[in-house]
Amino acid sequence: MTTKPQSPKFRDYTSAYFTPNEQLDPAKRDELIMTYTPLIKYIATRLVARLPPQVSVDDLISCGIIGLIDAINKFDVTKNVQFKTYAEFRIKGAMLDELRALDWVPRSVRRKITDLEKTYADVEKRLGRPATDEEVAEELGLELDHFYKLLDETKSVTFLDIEYVRQKTTDEAETNLIDIFTQDDRDPFTALNLAQVREILTKAIEDLPEKEKLTVALYYQEDLTMKEIGEVMGYTESRISQMHSKAMLRLRTKLRKVLDA
Repeated sequence: MTTKPQSPKFRDYTSAYFTPNEQLDPAKRDELIMTYTPLIKYIATRLVARLPPQVSVDDLISCGIIGLIDAINKFDVTKNVQFKTYAEFRIKGAMLDELRALDWVPRSVRRKITDLEKTYADVEKRLGRPATDEEVAEELGLELDHFYKLLDETKSVTFLDIEYVRQKTTDEAETNLIDIFTQDDRDPFTALNLAQVREILTKAIEDLPEKEKLTVALYYQEDLTMKEIGEVMGYTESRISQMHSKAMLRLRTKLRKVLDA
């Protein structure tokens, strides 16, 4: 039986380090950074696994340290949120901000993603149900194996981190959430608030084909890797990655449909 990877375990250090209306002294700050370094490495390793090889895990770790320091500086113990929860969000947000600043996605890949989204939207609107691989491939004028190759080429960009939607965060955090969905500088999703995004995505996930829905659940809720999901479902890691990409395309399409309504 597959055992899911575990995030580094921490007891609740919130009360041990933070006191209302008191600044954290330098010694405790340094100790807290050292304590949460394994969490930074864990998040960076999980994230880089979904990205092209030119993205360095060390660069993500460096950004994560900045995110952790930011979390320490901005953490408010009176909000009744565990520091680990808040720090994890800030760490991951700093890494994603750096990836957007690097603009590592070629224009050709962005165009392919746009074409895929439009095709899924057109076919599913016409059919009134989720489109099959064969139907999307035919609409694109591609053989099925070329369609799967296209999914592989765009898989690094078509993921979105659903964990953000499930967090109760600040308005500033909402901006970071929207950045994940946006592929250009216009930030079209600023028209939606976090509650609307959560509601739309929840419904969109329910409407996914069963195998894609299970893939999303195992990846984002059970924290399994693509390889482990493949072992559970009886598919290759590549096939699971393609299911994940298709699910992400459908979800992004649903969000854009609401904005265009």
